[in-house]
Amino acid sequence: MPSLIAVRRTRLLAFAFLIAAATMATTATARPKVCLVLSGGGARGAAHIGVLKVLEELRVPIDCIAGTSMGSLVGGGYASGMSVAEMEKFVGQISTRALFDEKPPRQDQAIRRKLDDRSILYGVELGLDDSLEITLPKGIVSGVELETYLRRLSKVHGYHKFDALAIPYRAVATDLVTGTPVVFSEGELPNVMRASMSVPGAIAPAEVGGQLLVDGGLTNNLPVEVARSMGAEIIIAVNLGTPLLKRSELKSLIGVTEQMVNILTEQNVRASLASLRPTDVLIEPELGEFSAADFDDLPKAIPIGEAAARKMAPKLAALSVSPEAYAAWHERQSNAIAADTAPVDEIRFRPMRRVNADTMADMLETQARQPINQDTLDRDVRRLFGTGDFEHVNYRILEESGKRVLDIDAVEKSWGPNYLRFGLGLGSDLEGESFFNLAVSYRRTWINSLGAEWRTDAQIGRTSRFATEFYQPLETRRYLFVSPRGEFERQNLDLFQNGQRIARYDVRRARAALDLGTDLTKYGEARIGMIAGAVDASVDTGPALAPSERAREGAFTAQAILDELDSPNFPRAGISGSAHLFASTKVLGAENEYTKWDADWLSAYSLGPHTLQLGAKFGGTFGDRPLPAYDNFEWGGFLQQSGYPTGALVGQRLTFGRAVYTYRIAQVKVLGSLYGGFSLEAGRMDKPLVVDGSPTGTLYSIAAFFGIDSLLGPVYLGYGWAADGNRSAYLYLGRP
Repeated sequence: MPSLIAVRRTRLLAFAFLIAAATMATTATARPKVCLVLSGGGARGAAHIGVLKVLEELRVPIDCIAGTSMGSLVGGGYASGMSVAEMEKFVGQISTRALFDEKPPRQDQAIRRKLDDRSILYGVELGLDDSLEITLPKGIVSGVELETYLRRLSKVHGYHKFDALAIPYRAVATDLVTGTPVVFSEGELPNVMRASMSVPGAIAPAEVGGQLLVDGGLTNNLPVEVARSMGAEIIIAVNLGTPLLKRSELKSLIGVTEQMVNILTEQNVRASLASLRPTDVLIEPELGEFSAADFDDLPKAIPIGEAAARKMAPKLAALSVSPEAYAAWHERQSNAIAADTAPVDEIRFRPMRRVNADTMADMLETQARQPINQDTLDRDVRRLFGTGDFEHVNYRILEESGKRVLDIDAVEKSWGPNYLRFGLGLGSDLEGESFFNLAVSYRRTWINSLGAEWRTDAQIGRTSRFATEFYQPLETRRYLFVSPRGEFERQNLDLFQNGQRIARYDVRRARAALDLGTDLTKYGEARIGMIAGAVDASVDTGPALAPSERAREGAFTAQAILDELDSPNFPRAGISGSAHLFASTKVLGAENEYTKWDADWLSAYSLGPHTLQLGAKFGGTFGDRPLPAYDNFEWGGFLQQSGYPTGALVGQRLTFGRAVYTYRIAQVKVLGSLYGGFSLEAGRMDKPLVVDGSPTGTLYSIAAFFGIDSLLGPVYLGYGWAADGNRSAYLYLGRP
């Protein structure tokens, strides 16, 4: 009989043999961990989408992704659950013009910033410090619109650890202070991607967690070692290359800066390429002269990346898995992780120099000890950003001593808190009648802890004006504010007969006013107030068809404004409206007693490139007391009873409605979107100031036009026809 020891030894050997056999079988069938490394390259990075397309065709599952700059965008979108088809559609919507738009989405802007759109102010906002020195943003663009696109690219919202994404993910940026790479393994995905592609000089640095971050391409444009640290056994590296500019292209500061970035990038890419192993796969799309700045032609780079990946098909096919295994992997990739909805115990703002955190906190819908709703939190972030006080608004959820803290990092504008803006308006009927307006605005913000603003505007041209207003909220929620203001204005009032200007009146006003109002958050504003001043109306040229008059003014006023349009120039969605009341009374010193009112409305509806706008304008008086000549309604011109000269209809009561159809024809590089359209208009001006030869009854007009939503404002070229035979051509820079 065998001994007990021998039996035990035999059993142990058999058990060890079984373990070894199982291990060998597992090793023989185990799939190596494959990591995708995507380099930066600006617009050239759209080629990454073509590579992903081929990987899916060959059934090559990706276990982790590391990306830099544009590679971090494509990689982040894919890791968060976006499909290749969705990415192709997404890049088709991006343009150079869109990325250079410096405002947050208009629906999310505070009403006080929307009111700027009712003037002719356009263009870049400049800073002006207390020593009257002009200060500039840290980049040509601040990255505002870029962040908007990135939020649409990401399938996950909120602060997350990137190992928990559908595919574990890393993004690389560069610390501008230390010059070292920063690898993100957690954060809010859109903010991380934006930091990774902040090209110095072009896009302002991003501030995340106290670090000032720029494009990761400066230090690690092809993050192979980052992928190794994630456990990658085989790397599929996609190197887009950064071709150096020719000598003939180095003619400006921008060209020289771009060349410096390219040189630094190529140096670190060589080191990454040298670290690749024989089992790794290197894909290099042949992008040739395709520019890193050509964001208008992103879809053209996709087939180039696809062709490059197909050249490596034999090596990639070795990483393929069965259809069943790939389907299971793809199901996991396409499922975005659930948002963190657990309540927070505290909401905290990082320290700010000027902005009162209590005021910002009162703007939040998200509350402590309430479940986090990601859509609500995203709206809160957009609402904070829409105040115009911040470069960026980021957040994260921290675990501190057993409690959860929503930590909001609102980075104040480095070129604030005082701002300059400029505007230009031009108009011509192409037959000799033309006008211009040139404007400048100076705005001081956060004068006190409640967010007081002092704004001063100056304008010269057809309407010359100097106005100043002090806006003082009465509490942090801004439910109430007071606003003393004063203005001097000189305006021309033209009088027409049979379509010809026969007289021009010069109307001068000096006024002081005090309003009490309420901000309806981002939706609108309402005010009541008192105004007093003097008006001087006299004939400038032509016969005295209206009396010259000097009079004191005094009135109770009221106004309400609603504005939810997505664009002030060529709106495609939303509504806007306003109503005004001016009750001139002797109680406040007026010489002429009358009550004038007006109201307008506009709504926009779109389907694809087609948009229909419906608008109306009404005005009149309460009671039987007529308006003085200097305060009559003035109407007529492009899209305001087209076919008549600008301001040709002057009278006591206005009724007008129109339907405008626009078609978005194309995206013109840098200039903006090109539109074509036509309008149908009907209206009447009752009790006209000039009776003989003035149009009476209901007037019908149509107009056809082309328009461009340019960086300087909307540009229109149009022609109008009126049913009574009046015709007029129009050229406009600015809103009609």
